[in-house]
Amino acid sequence: MAKSTTAKKHASPHDASGAFKPSRLSRLTPSWLTQRWSRWISKRLPPQKQVTLSHKGIFILPSGFGLFWLGLIVLLYLFGTNYQNNLVIGLSLLLASVFHTCIIYSYKNLAGLTFKAVTPPHAYADDSMPFPIMLTGHTRQDNPDTTHQQICLQFSHQRHARVKRMQEQTIATVVFEHTKRGRLNPGRIKVSSYFPLGLCRAWSYVDLDIHHVIFAKPEVCDIKLASHISDNDTQYEHGKLHPGVDDYKGLRSYIPGESLKQVAWKQWAQDKGMLTKEFAEPEGLPVWLTLANTSGNNIEHKLSKLAWQVDKLSQSQQIFGLILDEHIINQQTGEAHRVACQTAIGTYHLPANMNPDFSPSHVTNSSVGEPL
Repeated sequence: MAKSTTAKKHASPHDASGAFKPSRLSRLTPSWLTQRWSRWISKRLPPQKQVTLSHKGIFILPSGFGLFWLGLIVLLYLFGTNYQNNLVIGLSLLLASVFHTCIIYSYKNLAGLTFKAVTPPHAYADDSMPFPIMLTGHTRQDNPDTTHQQICLQFSHQRHARVKRMQEQTIATVVFEHTKRGRLNPGRIKVSSYFPLGLCRAWSYVDLDIHHVIFAKPEVCDIKLASHISDNDTQYEHGKLHPGVDDYKGLRSYIPGESLKQVAWKQWAQDKGMLTKEFAEPEGLPVWLTLANTSGNNIEHKLSKLAWQVDKLSQSQQIFGLILDEHIINQQTGEAHRVACQTAIGTYHLPANMNPDFSPSHVTNSSVGEPL
């Protein structure tokens, strides 16, 4: 059974403004070495929809505390041999065996851990984008917890999130901040752990081939629509829905006395109860949202206004279409239509020869509630 948990955020190298500050090691590493390492990782651990960690992709090195531990072992051994003290020599060998055991347990803590991306929620530009990741591990025989503990996950140059204790299936939320409008590929997830004693750092890279569309940031504005009708006709009700028989709208509870022809018998056979099919048809002429008729300081400002209008019209269940230059989305309503329009706006790129005064020949300007 999956357990949904939001992985806890911990301190990370960010300044007061939230911008990521590279570590000292990252700043000292030559760029050519970083690029070569990235290419090697991409070949060794290619993008996959589901990744299970194994010896091929797990790396282990001593941590800072581990290096101090090794130095102490060498110092004690030299001290013991110099003074012929078997007790000190035995202590150094004991510390060395503890370090060796930590290497094994560091590997076992990540080995067999399976990662799979879950469909993320819709997000707008400049918001933090949460990516749910399904982690599946091996459970113990005597309790539902797994042997995997203290797992840290983070995208490159982003804050990390930690899962302290896992069950057989756990959903961890890894956040990608400072998103921009358009298609987002957050890249590889760095998985790391200092378990059990912090002497060794085990890590790996997981690329789940995640691609997501970030919508344009909405900005409140007047809703400006365009239609085929003349300017002197009212447009308060254009695109509204009223009961009809044309388009299927959805299901609702059956009211005694209604026609049995409207009953959803398929759902009734599935023991979902008596439900009635609802149909609707548009009232008035179809209306459009167009980029050419949207005012703004620049293209991003215009797209932000369009994004807000799409959400507002969808909330009121109004039928509308969207025209982005030569990209046209026909009139419709509903959540799927809203997502399609927001996706088109979010992935829109300004052509080099765009004319801001462009307008289809059959379209006239108007405003909801106030004709222009």
